[in-house]
This record gives sequence, C-alpha cells and structure tokens, in this order.
Amino acid sequence: MHTIYIGVGSNLGDRQSTILAALQRLRAAVRVEAVSSFYETPPANGVAGPAFLNLAAKVTTELEPVAFERFVRGIETAIGRQTRTPLDARPIDVDVLLIDALVADFGRFEVPHPYLAARAFNLIPLAEIAPDLVEPRSGKTIAELAAAVPHEGIARKARAMHFAANRQEEEPDVRLSLNRVGVSSVKHQIRLNVGGEERLFQGDFTMVADLAPDKAGVHMSRFSELLEAATLDVLARKDKPSRVEELTEQIAREIVGSQGALRADVRLRAEFGLERWTPVSGKRTEETYTLIGIAHADAHGARRIVGVEAQGMTACPCAQLMVREHSIRELQEAGFSEADAIRAVDALPVATHNQRGRGGVYIGAEAPHTDEIRAEDLVEIVESSMSSETYDLLKRPDEFFIVNKAHHNPKFVEDVVRGILVRALDVYADFPDTTYIGATQLNYESIHKHDAFAEAFGLFGEFRRELREGVHVDVKTDLASWLGTRPSPAVAL
Repeated sequence: MHTIYIGVGSNLGDRQSTILAALQRLRAAVRVEAVSSFYETPPANGVAGPAFLNLAAKVTTELEPVAFERFVRGIETAIGRQTRTPLDARPIDVDVLLIDALVADFGRFEVPHPYLAARAFNLIPLAEIAPDLVEPRSGKTIAELAAAVPHEGIARKARAMHFAANRQEEEPDVRLSLNRVGVSSVKHQIRLNVGGEERLFQGDFTMVADLAPDKAGVHMSRFSELLEAATLDVLARKDKPSRVEELTEQIAREIVGSQGALRADVRLRAEFGLERWTPVSGKRTEETYTLIGIAHADAHGARRIVGVEAQGMTACPCAQLMVREHSIRELQEAGFSEADAIRAVDALPVATHNQRGRGGVYIGAEAPHTDEIRAEDLVEIVESSMSSETYDLLKRPDEFFIVNKAHHNPKFVEDVVRGILVRALDVYADFPDTTYIGATQLNYESIHKHDAFAEAFGLFGEFRRELREGVHVDVKTDLASWLGTRPSPAVAL
C-alpha cells in the first residue's frame, strides 16, 4: 500500500461540487484517509480566472505511482478538464504532492511535487491534516513550510397590525381563536448583507399573527398598513439588520410588542445573485437564488430560520441502469465478449432521462452560531447534492461538461435530500444537536406527467443519532415545533 498526499483545486463552475465529485471518483481505487477544510485562494503564478477553492487529502492505494498518476489524470478528463496549459483556468486540478514521503522521479512527474515548498495553496491545507509530515527535499515539516509562505488572500471557509374598531372588534358568532391571520405577498425593497456586501433586494413578505376568540376578524387594509409601518420602522433603524433572518425576527418582535399579539410569524423570500464562472469556457455570470428568512416571536422570545433555494439538474439512476443493461446485451449480440461490452459501457456516460430540480436547505441555530451561516455556503450545499449545477449562460463546452458530470453522477430525488442533510451536518459539524435542519427537493420530471418531491426535517442530534446508531428516529422535530409555534415532540437525542 502507498500513502499519497494530494492537492485538489478548482476555479471554474461550482468549485465545491466539482472537487467533491473528484473525491468520489478517487474512491474507486483509493481509500480516502483524511481531507482538509476548503481554502479559498487567489490564482497564483499568473493563472487565469477567479479564485481557487483548494483542499488537501491523504489517500492510500495499491496503485503504483505511475498508475496512480494516470488514474488521477483520467479523473480530471472525465470531470471535464480539457486543457493542460499551466496558466489556464480549470474546473479541476489534482496535484500529486507526496508519495510515501520519498524523493523520486517517475518519468512524467516528480515526488515530492517540485514546487511544493513554495506553494501556499497546497501547504496550508496540507498542514491542517499532516503538520508533522517531513518534506524530504527540504528536511522541514509541512507545518514549518506552511508558516514560511505568504498567507495573504487565503481564507478557510468556515460554512400595521391594527384591528378596526367596528365589526372586526365585536365578538364573532363562533367564539374560536385562529392561529394565523395576516397578509402575504407584501413587496418591499430591502438592503441585506450577502458575501460581505450590502445589496438591494425585492423582498416578498408574509406576516401573520394569532387572532383571539373574542375578535371577529381584522380589517385587512388597516392591518396591512400597520404591518408595513412596522417593516419600515425596523428597516429605518441605524443598526438595521444585515441578515435576512435578523430582519424577520425583528419584525416579528415588533408585531408582538406593539400590537398585543400572543405570537407572530414573519416569512421573507428575496431573490439574490452570486457571481459564477462557467465550468469550461470561464464566462462570468450571475446566477439567481432565493434567500429565505423565517421567524416566530412570542412572549418568551424569538427563533429564526435562514435558508436558500437553488436550481440544478438530476439524472435518473434507474433509467440509466436499464440503458446500461440493454447496451451490454446489444454489444454482446454484435459480437463483443461480455467483458469487452462491460468495459466499453464503463468508458462512456450512459444515457438516461434528466430533469431540472429545485432544492432547498433551511437551518435554525442559536447564538453564537447564527452569524456563521452564510447564504453562499447554503447554495453550495444544495447545488453539490444534485447531479450537476446549472447556469443561465452556457457555451457548447460548458453544456458537455454539465451533461457529462450529471450522467456520471445520477441522483434520485431522495438522494438529493439525503445529500443536503449530510453535507450540512458536515459543514456545520460544530453546531449543537439542538440545531434545526430542513431539506427539500422538487424535480420537474421530463418523461412523467407528475413531479417528484422529497423532504426531510429534524434536529442535528436526531439525524446524527440515525447515522451513529443505525436507528430510525421516527418522530423528528418539525419547523413549527422548533420555532415554538407548538410543543416539540419528546425525542431523546
């Protein structure tokens, strides 16, 4: 067995998703022993394009060094890298850094990597997982080498209510309370911080409160005016919130505090854009996503949720398996041996039907973790859980990249939701068991006349217990229970 340290990087397309796809392909011939955090690094030595996302990994394999080198170059090609020009931007780049801590020349490549001691984007992630490893050319540890290189620009990725005094104030004919009365689709421009920058959004608010049994109803026009006034009051404050969930929480508190409601709920949906680079042509685009804030306030306090929804595509595994089996039979009937038929099918992406999908992830955390949830990270969690991300602007090479990537990574709608859950548990591994998570995926089917949908929700601790103990936590905490709009089920973590 050989112990190999590699660096994996990307600066085109959905970088995190592509790197994860490379790691998944590596597992076909290696055992992944350790993986560093993601580090965002500026392009070095004149390389073109936007910032890179890099990580380091320790793997073990029975492949000999030259065979391993050939194997990883095949992974780069399969994922969609089309050029080996050193200064080109690239969707994926796998560097062989060290093999068995040897100084060796294997003809087409050297180990350790000849420039390792000077490459901060390799050394800093590598120092996280192997600080005491000795680089044999220099005789220094990786930690010592990492401390000596410039760290500038390298960042670790952490992850109004007014009731009219007429009929509405009178007792109703049926004396029953109502849970949610209010207004929806209230449009308002808001300014929020995304990616460290203040941006203007067109927000879509839903604001509701409970209605006591002795009130016949609300005068909706007055109710809307008062809610609008509460919204404007919150937005006009000097210390106005910069996060969507903070805004919704403050408005919910305003409704409870000023209108005498026992409880109030506020939901906000806002479209926002993130800069993206297409995976092969390197075209700069701005892709649109949906930012979601949900808050509940009552006399005991407030809780809030932040989430995003993103579009992508999935390729159907079931249809692909049927096409694969049929293709092998057809090749055998044409004179190929079974082994050659299987080898031929394995070498090519197998056809299947695919569909556009919309996924969502929603996280509820409490201080001090609330400010650690960033919309950009949530988008990457959702996109990387599908077969492939998608883009508004695509050149022909980009179309090939996405179709090829998706068909090498088929997903059921259920797979996407499970992927969102496990990626979120990984990204926010330091969050407590009481953290809430919800995940959804809706596939707009291409060959069926129905759409496919999957959803899961619960506490981090409930999902961690299922993963840790292999048990089924049947009754998980739903959104209303976590927010406090109804009592939580008694589930032991």
